Amino acid sequence: MELKASIERRYPWTSAKGSEIREAICVLCTRMLGSGLLDGDAEKKLCSENPNAFWQQLSEILLADQLIKAGLKPLHQEPGPDFLVDLGEGRLWIEVVTPEPKGLPDDWSNHVSGNVVSLPHEEILLRWTSAIKEKAEKLLGRVDRKTGKRIPGYLEKRIVTSSDAYVIAINGRLLRGFGGAIPELHGISQLPYAVEATFAVGPLQVTIDRQTLQQVGSGLQHRTYIAKPKGAAVPADTFFDPEFSPISALWAVDVDELLAIGETRPMVVVHNPLAAVKLDRKTLPAQSEYFLTEGDGYYEVQRADGSLADQPAKSDEISIDLTLPGR
Repeated sequence: MELKASIERRYPWTSAKGSEIREAICVLCTRMLGSGLLDGDAEKKLCSENPNAFWQQLSEILLADQLIKAGLKPLHQEPGPDFLVDLGEGRLWIEVVTPEPKGLPDDWSNHVSGNVVSLPHEEILLRWTSAIKEKAEKLLGRVDRKTGKRIPGYLEKRIVTSSDAYVIAINGRLLRGFGGAIPELHGISQLPYAVEATFAVGPLQVTIDRQTLQQVGSGLQHRTYIAKPKGAAVPADTFFDPEFSPISALWAVDVDELLAIGETRPMVVVHNPLAAVKLDRKTLPAQSEYFLTEGDGYYEVQRADGSLADQPAKSDEISIDLTLPGR
């Protein structure tokens, strides 16, 4: 009863659609709570008044449901990443994270109708890079800043092996603007934030001849770092760094309660070209997949249809190929 009451408080809409959403979420959460796919404190998080705790847990539930609908059979193992999938010829681990909207302007997160607001693309991108870093460290381990002691990751603990694929699933739901009404995965480059954060893709730039003041070229920047308001700049070329080769791909999504009633939401997969264990295309549900091809001294970012290409989501309508200098 506590779960039902919590869902009703979170979705108090009186419309017929509101009732449909509440019922669908309650049914899905109840089913997943009894599936063995969630941590023991999952129900507590779903009943939390903290939206960050709620969305982290609901994200895991929604993505577990997507895996099942895709014909995969996820398992849950503690300790370890959120989901384990037996692919027949190997194992796939999936670690889910829903970045909190820290550092985003209030007029973006709590937009007042009629006010003009700019897209805080760098602030949002920094939340994506932070999420990648957090979950990469869960796999690779890290050094505690205060104690200097090394905290081992899944690889050192031998939970994940070197022959396993590892995917970081990032739900951008809490980074939306306009009161969270519009799902969106694409950044200032018109490519997904997950591409900008790993392939060093920056905003559009125009080259002007100094003598004639005429435009002589245009394209997307090759941006390897993102400036922070304070502190050192943050790398945006994760998938060019061999240190991150144990990460096979990012599964970038912007999913919410409407997914539970069958409405499509944007999902993309970004493949790591240096991955020690490659992830086959169309393994995970997504409308689009992004990968690199290598030319003579350059890389080209390419887009391919994913397994959900026949279910286009609003924010996946634009696809761009661009050329980046070789690392």
